[in-house]
Amino acid sequence: MGGFGAALAFPNVLFQGCRKALYKAGKQTPVIWLQGQSCSGCSISLLNSIDPDIASVITAHISLNFHQTVSFGTGDAAVRVIHKAVQDKRDDFVLVVEGSIPAKSDLYCTLGQINGHHKGIREWIEQLGSQAKAVIAIGTCATYGGIPAAEIRATGDNPTGATSLSEILPHRQVINVPGCPPHPDWMVGTLVQVVLKRRPGLDQYGRPLLYFSETVHDNCERLKYYKQNKFAEHWGDEGCLYKLGCLGIDTHCDIPKRKWVGGVNSCTGSGSGCIGCTEPVFPDTGKRGLYEHRKG
Repeated sequence: MGGFGAALAFPNVLFQGCRKALYKAGKQTPVIWLQGQSCSGCSISLLNSIDPDIASVITAHISLNFHQTVSFGTGDAAVRVIHKAVQDKRDDFVLVVEGSIPAKSDLYCTLGQINGHHKGIREWIEQLGSQAKAVIAIGTCATYGGIPAAEIRATGDNPTGATSLSEILPHRQVINVPGCPPHPDWMVGTLVQVVLKRRPGLDQYGRPLLYFSETVHDNCERLKYYKQNKFAEHWGDEGCLYKLGCLGIDTHCDIPKRKWVGGVNSCTGSGSGCIGCTEPVFPDTGKRGLYEHRKG
């Protein structure tokens, strides 16, 4: 079990550690991937998965039945796939949702037409979410509302009423993989766990503990400066970036260890600081905004 966890934590050894288990899983698992109020950044990050590359995962272990961005089918031919899944009451698929869901009006985000009427993404999600054998929210917009839901918690005047997948499906256990965007390893690793019917351990916000149990601060490349009480006063300075608004001390994810682009660099390592994008309060970040200089 330890080897399995290590392989999923760092999927560059995924096929070495889990090849037999994946092939024992038998037939491909159908996946329906819907996008709500999204910039498609999560899908783009997924396509950047290096080892295993997402093409290998799709062709060998899952059947990506529907994805609004990468599907070959268009128009009625594409929508017919998910319409048939609803009609047949299929329950053998995994539902993945990227992007927030508008709660004020379905017209803010529609997907196809049924009997000549535009169908809102929310209705699709409610129907498919009640049938799916597992439900995964990808990206902070889907997990907690994200940028489309900014300020809605405080003022209620967000024009679309953007909300999270968990709030749309309150009776389902939603696995949340936040990030703006999430690291491809988090998405591939979580999806593989679900395919292998090994439900990941989750924290209080529904995040897989495998990737979100520690804070950015815990493993930050600049932690030594924090311990030395040496803080950068301006961007580009040597030192801990806390006073410049880095949110790593309150943000849970393993990016300082995992890094981006196949291990090239991290947010804090590149000197930008952490913007807290894996936390439920993003992007409001406690009503103080991003990169705000902390006094004292």
